[in-house]
Amino acid sequence: MTGQQSSGDPRRFLDEGRLRRSPRRWRDKQAVTRYLATLAMPHLLEPLTERELTDRLADLADDPVGLRRAMVDLGVVSRTRDGAEYWRTERTEHDRPSDAAATAQRVLGEDR
Repeated sequence: MTGQQSSGDPRRFLDEGRLRRSPRRWRDKQAVTRYLATLAMPHLLEPLTERELTDRLADLADDPVGLRRAMVDLGVVSRTRDGAEYWRTERTEHDRPSDAAATAQRVLGEDR
């Protein structure tokens, strides 16, 4: 943990950028899950296959499948009924303000 990170900073649970084990407190689990969801899926509503998401999460956590499940359970990520496709549905405190405009433009198809 560095002096720059506040006590509420989810990065304090990461070791060299990876989540080795889930925090004990629910509030911390939520914070870490939201943070890692934003890293793995930087664009809202961008669909990813199960394999793509699992591969991205494997770069961030020792248990990518458990993390993927936690993101869905928390409601930050949604999936198709068969689990073949995932997308992030919730903006988090870790998103940059400019990301909202880019998402709106992509979803509304303003580049047509």
